[in-house]
Amino acid sequence: MQRSPSESLQPSLIELSRSALEQNFSFLQSRAKNGVRISSVIKGNAYGHGISSFIPLAELCGIDHFSVFSADEAEGVLKFRSNPDTDVMIMGMIRDEELSWAIENGIEVYLFEMERLDRAFEEAGKLGKKARVHLQIETGMHRTGFEKPEWETVFQKINDNPESFDLKGICTHYAGAESVANYFRIQKQNETFREAVEMAKSMFDQMPPVHASSSAAFLTMPKMHYDMVRIGIAQYGFWPSRETYMHHAKANDFEEEQDPLRRVMTWKSEVMSTKWVKAGDFIGYGNVYMAGRDMRIATVPIGYTHGFGRNLTNSGYVLIRGVRANVSGLVNMNMITVDITDIPGVEKGDEVVLIGHQGDDEITVASFGEMTNNLNYEILTRLPASIPRVVVD
Repeated sequence: MQRSPSESLQPSLIELSRSALEQNFSFLQSRAKNGVRISSVIKGNAYGHGISSFIPLAELCGIDHFSVFSADEAEGVLKFRSNPDTDVMIMGMIRDEELSWAIENGIEVYLFEMERLDRAFEEAGKLGKKARVHLQIETGMHRTGFEKPEWETVFQKINDNPESFDLKGICTHYAGAESVANYFRIQKQNETFREAVEMAKSMFDQMPPVHASSSAAFLTMPKMHYDMVRIGIAQYGFWPSRETYMHHAKANDFEEEQDPLRRVMTWKSEVMSTKWVKAGDFIGYGNVYMAGRDMRIATVPIGYTHGFGRNLTNSGYVLIRGVRANVSGLVNMNMITVDITDIPGVEKGDEVVLIGHQGDDEITVASFGEMTNNLNYEILTRLPASIPRVVVD
C-alpha cells in the first residue's frame, strides 16, 4: 500500500471517495424539493471522515452551508473552507465568551433560550455588528428550544432590534424520524412547529428560511423539507436505519443492489508480520484463543486505541487478498492477530481492509456495528482524528 511520508507514520489510513460523495449529493439533491438548500452536517469530525479533507470535498460538490455542534468545529470550517462565502451554523454548544467571536466572524448560531438571546443582543451591540441567528423551537424533543409561551416575546425582540439581529432561520429537530415507532410523535412535533412558523409569518415582514429535517426526515417525509435540510449520515453513504432504507426503496421502487448511496469511507491497514502457530498453542494474551490446528496468523497494527473495539475479540474479521480473515485472540491496544491459514500467499505489507471493499467482498460499517453492537454513528465518530484521511478517485 503506497503512502506519502506523513501518512506512512500511521498504522492505518482512511480513504475518502470523491466519486462516491458526488453520487450521494446528486441523489440527495434529486430528492430535495425545488429551491431546498442542503446544509452538510459535519459534527463529530465529519462523522469520522475528517473535516479538513471533507469540507473542501463537499464544496466541490456544490455545498455552501455547514452545520456543526460547537464553536471549535465552526473554527475548523473557517480554517478549511475554500470559499469565503461558505456559511457555518453552530447548532449546539457555544459559551457566552465565544458568542462575540461567532458574531465577529459571521457565524450563524442557534438561539434556544432567553439567556442566550439576551447575550447575543448585548454582544452584537458591543461589536456594532449583527448576530446571525436561527431561532430553535421546542416542539417535543425536550432538549433545547424556545417554549410556546416564549415565541411571541422572542419574535418581537428580533423584530424590534434589526440593527442587532440578522435572522437566518427558524428551526426545530424531530425526535427519531428513522423509526416508524416515532411517527405520531413527529407528526405532533410538526404541527407544533407549523404553529410557530405561522406566528412568525404574521410578525416578520420578511420570513427567514425554515428548517427541521435531518437525513431520516428528509428521506421519508418530503412534506417536511421546508427551505433547508440538515443532512448528516446520508451524505457519507449511510442510511439512518434499515427501516429508513426499506421505506425509501419501497416508495421509489428500487432493489437493494441499486442502493443510490455509496460509502465514502474505506479504512485500511497492512500486514505487519506473519508466522505459524502449532495446534494447541494459545495466541496472544491469556488463553482466550487456542489454535485448533496448525495455523498461519498475520499481525495487523490496529487495536482498540484506533477504534477497533476489544469486543471484536474472536468475532471480528478483516479482508486480506479479498478474503475474510477472522480475528483470533484478544484485540490489543495496538494490534490484532488474524487467521490467514486458508489465504494463500499473504505477505508482510499486504493491504488489510477494516471497513470497505476489497475484491468481491465488503465489510460495511453496518456489519462492523453488528459485530460490536454499536450504531453506525458511534463507530464512525470513534475513529481517531490522528488517522490520516486522503481523497481518492
